[in-house]
Amino acid sequence: MTLQKEDIIRLAERVAEAQTTAHVIPLLTEEFPAMTVADGYAVQQELRRGWVVRGNRLIGWKIGLTSKAKMQQMNVYEPAIGFLTHDMARPENSTIVAAGMIHPRVECEVAFVTRQALRGPDCNRAQVLAATDFVLPAVEVIDSRYAAYKFDLPSVIADNSSSARFVAGGRARNTSDLDLRTLGVVIEINGEIVATGASAAVLDHPAEAIARLVNILHAQGEELAAGSFVMSGGITEAIPVKAGDHVTARFQELGSVSMRFI
Repeated sequence: MTLQKEDIIRLAERVAEAQTTAHVIPLLTEEFPAMTVADGYAVQQELRRGWVVRGNRLIGWKIGLTSKAKMQQMNVYEPAIGFLTHDMARPENSTIVAAGMIHPRVECEVAFVTRQALRGPDCNRAQVLAATDFVLPAVEVIDSRYAAYKFDLPSVIADNSSSARFVAGGRARNTSDLDLRTLGVVIEINGEIVATGASAAVLDHPAEAIARLVNILHAQGEELAAGSFVMSGGITEAIPVKAGDHVTARFQELGSVSMRFI
């Protein structure tokens, strides 16, 4: 790590204000060019501490930059995790206020709900599947607080990996009833197909992404608690949305998730 404690607190406050007021900030690495991934997670941890103090309950985690399409889109080639709080959740078929975000985008993901805790440092796909209560389809609404939706890895980690909103729905299924590697997905905006993909795009298997998340948590001295809601990463590139758009993500074997932006 290169940041001092006072820098970590100040950067976390800067990111929190940008998230709350939906305004763009410069990349944190512009002020701290030597900033590392470990620094980014230190800022994220301080950001989480602040949100919890303000009454937001931690309900789970997400991992992003897990598909080749998303890595190429962002020119960042290492997965990153972020935390999820209850205030980010929106119900199925809900309306989401676009004005509360800077440049929102959607991506469809397989979400896992755990029944057992998972720990690193060597968590693997089989352990994830054994600890999973069920999976269900989800759409994450991401919103980088950096200009032009461009970022580097330490900066995006500090921004909680662009977390903003998420919607889960469809059908909850046992992992034993599915081939999680071959699920097809389609994203429609206003009835038009804008992206398609298959779940193998996520590190070859969505459970592999969850194992990677658990091992990243271990490096920070944490574990994935039982009862966590965890999103395994976008299957396609992130698609921009705006007020007036109706989004539907259709998942093979898992049903669909819909929302409208106003």
